[in-house]
Amino acid sequence: MIRQILLLSLFGIYAIAAHGQSRRLTLEETIALAHERSVDANVALNELKKAYWDYRTYKAEQLPEISFSATAPMYSNDYVQKQLDDGSYTFVSNDILGLKGQLNVDQNIPFTGGKISLNTSLEFLNSNKTNRYMSIPVSLTLTQPIFGVNTFKWKRCISPLEYKVAQAQYVQQVENITINAIHYFFQLAAAHEEVNSAKQNLDNANKLHEIGVSKRQLGQISESELMQLSLSALRRKAEYTQSQSDLNYNLFQLCSFLDLPDSVMIEPVLPSEIPDMQVSFDKVYNIALDNNPLAEQMLLQRTYADYNVAIAKGNRRQINLYAQVGTTGNDKELSSAYENAKSFTNISVGISIPLLDWGKRKGQVKVAQSSRDVELNHIRKKEMEFKQTLFYLVGLFNNQAEQVRISEEADRIAQQRYKTSVETFIIGRISTLDLDDARKSKDEVRQNHISALLAYWNYFYQMRYFALYDFVKESPLDAEFETLILQ
Repeated sequence: MIRQILLLSLFGIYAIAAHGQSRRLTLEETIALAHERSVDANVALNELKKAYWDYRTYKAEQLPEISFSATAPMYSNDYVQKQLDDGSYTFVSNDILGLKGQLNVDQNIPFTGGKISLNTSLEFLNSNKTNRYMSIPVSLTLTQPIFGVNTFKWKRCISPLEYKVAQAQYVQQVENITINAIHYFFQLAAAHEEVNSAKQNLDNANKLHEIGVSKRQLGQISESELMQLSLSALRRKAEYTQSQSDLNYNLFQLCSFLDLPDSVMIEPVLPSEIPDMQVSFDKVYNIALDNNPLAEQMLLQRTYADYNVAIAKGNRRQINLYAQVGTTGNDKELSSAYENAKSFTNISVGISIPLLDWGKRKGQVKVAQSSRDVELNHIRKKEMEFKQTLFYLVGLFNNQAEQVRISEEADRIAQQRYKTSVETFIIGRISTLDLDDARKSKDEVRQNHISALLAYWNYFYQMRYFALYDFVKESPLDAEFETLILQ
């Protein structure tokens, strides 16, 4: 339904832009356009795609990798030094043509942090017109760090959590785009109302000035009162000109945010109704704990802190095991190089243990542990700030609906008062000061009503932003991530 509204809105906007006419745009249509066209929406989508492909890379690391490498050909024709039987040296011609190919199947071992490889290779060498073949039909190689940090084990904890956080952050970024769209929408609405009020005030000021001229000719008002009406008309004209400039600026801001042509003239349509609802802090807080990425982010930060401690501890000593078994053969004929293959075994253990480092590695462990403690304190502080912010926000939202109703009623009364004041001034029963006070009150109350509407929708969508929950439909906010990534 939203996409249909969006397509119709876009069609209408572009058609109207071609004719230079005005387009009425509701709050819902503005939000839909922001989700579809804004630069912020594209940034959020690209960040989601990056997180997805990072996660896919992690998943791929758990699967076997097949690779082929080759040197074809390698040719060398030069002179090399050679020692003769009598101990003297001479230079002999060295004419070599070589070919080599190798097929590898590598598999990481997540539970131990090692890697196992299955290889087969064939090498051909022609030296001074003599052919030789060397084959390794099969070899199995194990590379295993001992006592070091198991990177694959930590990635198994970190990578899925990172992608889950990225998904929740994308939904949160969409809600933040909504909040920005609301801000620009109501700024433009306020600018429109300012222009309308300024135009009404200017028309009334010109009308009252004309009446004042007639009254002055009849001697019903003084010259000072007429001059005051003239100054009032000039001030209203200046205000009208300034309001038009403000309108153009706010229109440009909204069009830029929605990635629309500058020629589009948007007339915002204020929402006629607001949801009649009250929410409890406990409900919002519990939902936010389940849905907000803050919980996963804090868990991710703890995991990274523990990972850094494990790395520092693993660096205190390094022991690596290398083992290789297989078969190999060589001969002047290709078939014989495989038929006469013999088994071979290579085993090595590399050890690197510092004997004297003046406490450097121990200090690195202590630094990592202290950094983890600092991070945990930051996390606890974020938890408290999150709860306080949400408590304050829920209170503001529950109060704002009444503020909107009060401002709406005040706006109705102020408009009627101004209309009555103009009529009363014409018949000479109130002064210009009383009329000016009614005008200021009318303009101020109208802007207050728009500000109250902005505050209501801002609080509403901020609650959605923190809780990732639609409080009208009573359902969590979600997105079709697979469809979005394939766009």
